[in-house]
Amino acid sequence: MEAAHTTTTTTTASSSSSSSSSKKDNVAPATAAAAPAAAPADSADAVVLGEDGKPLSATQLKKLRAKQEKEAKKLETQQRLAAEKAAREANAVDYSAGKYGALPLNQSQERTGRKRTRIEDLNESLADQVVLVQARIHKQNVTGKLCFLTLRQRVVTVQAVVAQDAANISKQMLKFATDITYESLVLVEATVVKAKELVKSCTVQSVELKVKQIHVISKAAERLPFTLEDASRGEEEEGVRVLLDTRLDGRIIDLRTQANQAIFRMQSGVGQLFRDFLVENGFVEIHTPKMIEAASEGGANVFKIKYFNRDAFLAQSPQLYKQMAICSDFERVFEIAPVFRAENSFTHRHMTEFVGLDLEMAFEEHYHEVLDLFDKLFVFIFDGLKTRYATEIETVKKQFPFEDFLYLPKTLRLDFKDGIKLLREAGVEIDDFADMNTEQEKLLGRLVREKYKTDFYMLDKFPLAVRPFYTMPDPHNAGYSNSYDFFMRGEEILSGAQRVHDAHGVDLKTIQPYIDAFKYGAPPHGGGGIGLERVVMLYLKLGNIRRTSMFPRDPKRLSP
Repeated sequence: MEAAHTTTTTTTASSSSSSSSSKKDNVAPATAAAAPAAAPADSADAVVLGEDGKPLSATQLKKLRAKQEKEAKKLETQQRLAAEKAAREANAVDYSAGKYGALPLNQSQERTGRKRTRIEDLNESLADQVVLVQARIHKQNVTGKLCFLTLRQRVVTVQAVVAQDAANISKQMLKFATDITYESLVLVEATVVKAKELVKSCTVQSVELKVKQIHVISKAAERLPFTLEDASRGEEEEGVRVLLDTRLDGRIIDLRTQANQAIFRMQSGVGQLFRDFLVENGFVEIHTPKMIEAASEGGANVFKIKYFNRDAFLAQSPQLYKQMAICSDFERVFEIAPVFRAENSFTHRHMTEFVGLDLEMAFEEHYHEVLDLFDKLFVFIFDGLKTRYATEIETVKKQFPFEDFLYLPKTLRLDFKDGIKLLREAGVEIDDFADMNTEQEKLLGRLVREKYKTDFYMLDKFPLAVRPFYTMPDPHNAGYSNSYDFFMRGEEILSGAQRVHDAHGVDLKTIQPYIDAFKYGAPPHGGGGIGLERVVMLYLKLGNIRRTSMFPRDPKRLSP
């Protein structure tokens, strides 16, 4: 006897003549649910079991067979109708042929010179004109013979309508438009028409596009890491939220959100404002090595790399080279470049690679000349952000609400001792020469905001013991130094000092070329290094530095 398996039960055929029967008749009993496949209605010796495991009665069998016949006829009808529909569509004339489809991968085949119109330039003055727009498919909605597409260029959107008709837009073209995947890049030829009512779902609301042609330049995958809608959801909105790690894994999609487009335009703006101010004030931009023979800042937080047959290090800052440039009579120099720190930290403000905005300058009489320049530099940057990037600031606020950044026309300047005094008045126990920890710095920031109505201030005269070896001591107060930090919302964004400009007393053989630079006469000088990502993070109060780094690096993240 031969056993047969079904999805729900296994039984043995009862016929003693199974060895001589055909495979069609040698069918194992099955449950009623599996009967159509395991027990055909014309099988005379088949035993069909019900849900209770007992054989079905003659009446039950009759009902089961009637149901099977009905389902078979229904399936046959569906297949016939589908075949007829396919035949009709195959024979139908596509009067939109050539007006839609996928463009070839290599599109540098000809240069027509035809102008593309930016979505942000669409307005009622262009009504009835035909335009060519290259954009992404942001959203899609199909209603009957209408397909509504939201087209997006960076952060601006407009509604486009594909409307099936009897002469220009065929059924095939409509279907093609509805099947285009989200985030695909398309080229649309359309007529600009005045909207009957404001299209409130788009940034361009007074007009929409009546599509004449649509071609796919680059098709996006059917399945995205996450939707732009989820990634754009505000902090106060209900719905799915995309976690930061998921965002960073799918960073290409994440960067397309309106908030991120605004964040990184502002980051670019900070760099541009930094450069503009310094060039206007007589600084020269320099470019220093990032692979060096010795650790530039000392300590263990340095990346060691293999440089042919010897060891080398990634620069922790351009500090030594900035000073060597001052010794070379450049007088005022700056650099915008990556900085590497092998800090095994997982805080909201630390990364292993970040962008440093560094400057160094010779001064004439007192290192406070450097502080005065930093004061004017930051006010220039903050003023520029407020005026040039007002739209971007509001865009970020929609997803990540924050209090406006407060700063004074003349930056508040406190001595380190003043900061210690404020903390003690607030109940903090802290030694005169102890470096502040993160929580104490944040508390001091809140105290300063409350007392002086500013989120930005400088702290001068740090204890000498907590500063790098090249820091100049304070000539009047033992144990202190001519060094300073700048703070935004209670977090440090710049560290600097007057530098020791004499080689005597410095015994660091590993950086001998740096030491030698001071043997040939060096002017008094000072400077500092600013963390670009921190400035943007704290100005927008985003809470995590990874949000302001396009492709962040930390101890666990080395991609994308």
